[in-house]
Amino acid sequence: MTKMTAANQTVPDEKGRFGSFGGRYVPETLMNALNELEEAFEEARRDPQFLAQLNHLFSYYSGRPTPLYYAQRLSETLGGAQIYLKREDLNHTGAHKLNNALGQGLLAKRLGKKAIIAETGAGQHGVASATVAAKLGLSCKVFMGEEDIKRQELNVFRMKLLGAEVIPATSGTRTLKDATNEAIRYWVSHVEEAFYVIGSVIGPHPYPYMVREFQKIIGEETKEQAMDQIGRMPDEVIACVGGGSNAMGMFYPFIGENVRLRGVEAAGHGIDTKKHSAKLTLGTPGVIHGTLTYLLQDEYGQVQEAHSISAGLDYPGVGPEHAYLKEIGRVTYTAVTDEEALAALQLLSETEGIIPALESAHALADAIKIAPDMSSDKVIVVCLSGRGDKDVAAIQKYLQPKKGEEQR
Repeated sequence: MTKMTAANQTVPDEKGRFGSFGGRYVPETLMNALNELEEAFEEARRDPQFLAQLNHLFSYYSGRPTPLYYAQRLSETLGGAQIYLKREDLNHTGAHKLNNALGQGLLAKRLGKKAIIAETGAGQHGVASATVAAKLGLSCKVFMGEEDIKRQELNVFRMKLLGAEVIPATSGTRTLKDATNEAIRYWVSHVEEAFYVIGSVIGPHPYPYMVREFQKIIGEETKEQAMDQIGRMPDEVIACVGGGSNAMGMFYPFIGENVRLRGVEAAGHGIDTKKHSAKLTLGTPGVIHGTLTYLLQDEYGQVQEAHSISAGLDYPGVGPEHAYLKEIGRVTYTAVTDEEALAALQLLSETEGIIPALESAHALADAIKIAPDMSSDKVIVVCLSGRGDKDVAAIQKYLQPKKGEEQR
């Protein structure tokens, strides 16, 4: 069984940079908190007691390792490559987000904090943070855009049931970007007592690095399971990219392997429209939420509105390590539309009895595009980052028959 262990890494450097990306662009009032966090994380990741505690929670609370599942009917329906799914949707709370929330929650306790704050888009990170707060006896505030609160009503109820306070962000587009703004504002004024649990590989150093380290268990397990089940490494590994935590966790252990890596962004209504969230495809380097990375911005540096049917991908920036991997050409980044993601969600539901999260459906849609052109001895692994229960109400209106059409 794969466990979280201390490991060498080439990026980030000592200044928290991935090539020219990353770094720490924050108010002076947060520098001490970030220095304290960096020091605490470096000590913790080398502390056998901390690693044992985290691995125990992974095994007996979260339910790891998650399976690597051969989607036989889906593969046969498409023809071509064999498609395997890394079932992060089977984690406790229904997504990969718990891996990171458990790690940061333990760090909060290690630092003597009594409260955690978090931001969330699709709600899965908010649910994971609320879960960890309940488990560890911490108070929890979750910032969430008003628009996302409407789209993810079920997850909002779950957070409240777990004892968290959900605070609506009412500015801007009322989505994840605005929730993150509000969380950072709150953190600046409560930095002494509150630990900010960032949910993706974004934000100032050490967050992108720290979240990757807590999420890399996804890729490490996948490598071991691929060797056990197919006797070799897969040919392609695919994951969706919003902020990019499930993708970074899946990709990182494969960086040194002869495996093609594909990150899939949200093309929304199409990358030839203004309704998309394809920052690696169409964005340019700039600073957002404390880090230098690719983002959607105008010629004056003003952050532009992002769009995706998936609340978890509806974010104008991306983790700085993804920007670095794009620049060095190690990962291919592409984008699929809302319609393609919905079609993928339906196909997986009908062929395998698995309803994926809308985020994961983007990665699956890319696999559906490329699999038929590959030979049957090739293997694709898709990171199924979350389950689709949370999205059922949101997608119902898109899939209801139009006037004059028959109900299926």
